[in-house]
Amino acid sequence: MACLLRAATWRLFPWRGYCSRGTQGELSKGFVEALKAVVGSPHVSTAAAVREQHGRDESFHRCQPPDAVVWPQNVEQVSQLAALCYDQGVPIIPFGTGTGLEGGVCAVQGGVCVNLTHMDRILQLNLEDFSVLVEPGVTRKALNTHLRDSGLWFPVDPGADASLCGMVATGASGTNAVRYGTMRDNVLNLEVVLPGGRLLHTAGPGRHFRKSAAGYNLTGLFVGSEGTLGLITAATLRLHPVPEATVAATCAFPSIQAAVDSTVHILQAAVPVARIEFLDDAMIDACNRHSKLNCCVAPTLFLEFHGSEQALAEQVQRTGALGCCGRGARAAPERGQCQPSTFHRRDHPAQWRIPLLLGQGGRGAQPALGGAAQRLVRSPSPAARLQGLFHRRVRAHLPAAGDPGADQGEPEGLRTHRNHRWACGRWQLPLHPAGRPGGP
Repeated sequence: MACLLRAATWRLFPWRGYCSRGTQGELSKGFVEALKAVVGSPHVSTAAAVREQHGRDESFHRCQPPDAVVWPQNVEQVSQLAALCYDQGVPIIPFGTGTGLEGGVCAVQGGVCVNLTHMDRILQLNLEDFSVLVEPGVTRKALNTHLRDSGLWFPVDPGADASLCGMVATGASGTNAVRYGTMRDNVLNLEVVLPGGRLLHTAGPGRHFRKSAAGYNLTGLFVGSEGTLGLITAATLRLHPVPEATVAATCAFPSIQAAVDSTVHILQAAVPVARIEFLDDAMIDACNRHSKLNCCVAPTLFLEFHGSEQALAEQVQRTGALGCCGRGARAAPERGQCQPSTFHRRDHPAQWRIPLLLGQGGRGAQPALGGAAQRLVRSPSPAARLQGLFHRRVRAHLPAAGDPGADQGEPEGLRTHRNHRWACGRWQLPLHPAGRPGGP
């Protein structure tokens, strides 16, 4: 078996290693001229400001700019660029919208940054097969805008408006993952330029089967590869029908453990929840103080259900019986500032308040919770320790003020909010204290 795997690897990647030696400085003038010969002078830049812009994403990692930035216009140019860099041993760093949180765009050894945003066409839409073929510059919002009148949509929704092929490269996820899965579940085929310039279709040219037992799962190999195996120049994605109706709900709990237990019971009962996201009381308090809200300061679940009107009524009733009622939960106001769609609009600035209150600020705030977070992950019961961790690290830094979340006599049970199907979005405020929410 080891010999077979080695032979398959050698066939996919030739004998010469794909580990570049790095430039460790400026590129030669001859090499820059060769880049311009491939994509044209207007599409090559070595300006310091441009390189710095492409050397950072939304993570806390220090900016490490590339030596040059190029903007190819088609897959043929990408292939020529890859072959040129491969022959000279120059690193290649693919770049989409720069919204990642992992530092994947940092040019640790210099090299050439390949910005793929000019390749932004939707090449093929198959309504009967529920699939679409897109170039790497297409973002998820642009795709859903294009699909608005088709009755289909692409549900994977990381916080930022990331490029779709960048989402593939980072294995992105979103608030809909509980029902629709992550990027790994929604990619049918990829067109990839390998480091030597060869073009590879991971499922075969023009194919978009939901399942295939023919050979290795190369599509799954490239999903989440972070640009280390090749440059994704097109992706065939799985689409889903737009739900007939949408109902959103919020439910506050007396403790984090109660919210966790309710979530487990809801999922074990096979209730088809479309979204289920959690904000602890410290994050709710930060939202209140940042955006002048008046939401109940308590661990809160945000849920969303998709389906017909009849199915939604049943789902909400079952969720209320399984998840909220009898667990000390209380509902948020039904028609006020604390609707889930309100947090969708306000969560991006609010999450930055936590690092600021910790006195760290911006990208360097991760060490404030880093060590404690590592201990929490190693804990046999992380949920039980989560509340105490945030109370010690965050609550102590919040300015004194009246409790905006005092009980205002909300009724027991689950309250729902009916929203337009396109208005509901990302509610989760991630526990990552350094980066804004986003994808690649």
